[in-house]
Amino acid sequence: MRMRRKRHLEERLAACSDLLLARGRPCLNLKEAAEQYRALLDYRQVFGNSAPVRLEIGCGCGGFVLEMAKRNPQVNFLAVEVCSNVIVSAMEQARKEKVSNVRFLNIAAEILPCYLPQESIDTIYLNFSTPLPEQSREKQRLTSSRFLQIDRALLQGGGRIEQKTDSAEFFDYSLTKFVENGFEVCEITRDLHGSPYAAENIVTEYERIFLGRGLPIFRAVAIKRGKERRVE
Repeated sequence: MRMRRKRHLEERLAACSDLLLARGRPCLNLKEAAEQYRALLDYRQVFGNSAPVRLEIGCGCGGFVLEMAKRNPQVNFLAVEVCSNVIVSAMEQARKEKVSNVRFLNIAAEILPCYLPQESIDTIYLNFSTPLPEQSREKQRLTSSRFLQIDRALLQGGGRIEQKTDSAEFFDYSLTKFVENGFEVCEITRDLHGSPYAAENIVTEYERIFLGRGLPIFRAVAIKRGKERRVE
């Protein structure tokens, strides 16, 4: 079912323009945009400091990234969400709560290299990405080789991806792809809320729903290692 466009969306987005670093995508196809277009962010100019930068891809309404930013005021956060209808709520909440160390990009994840400098990100969060189980959509999964090569290029040496999902199949797929694309996988748990990692976990909107249904939550950390290895 298609999401109904929020009332006064454009006005609401404009009211949060100081938090929104990019919107839409360059007028090229995604491959051409990622290869040819560059409007790289200067983090010091954006945040006014040289603190580490972490990235959430698919931030939804912003519950996770805002709580993470409040817990870690010494870190800067970027939140990516392709849906304008959704990201506007996250930005409005950031403004309401006066969270100053978060900025937003309303773009497709494929074109992150158009805006983020290589090897500039400390941590990438993938919280409950859509599993897309159909084989025909494999390249659209956020842990496919296609996306993990983008992530590798953005991450600093030793940088990490933290993944949470409710899908066992997607989790197993992701673990395989992490290794194939030059990541070392650790902190693997198939029951996050029964594990030692639960104490510091921030429960997302979707996570709360899945827990209410009695579903286990899967979590893993993938650390960038060695020289980049391309997997077609």
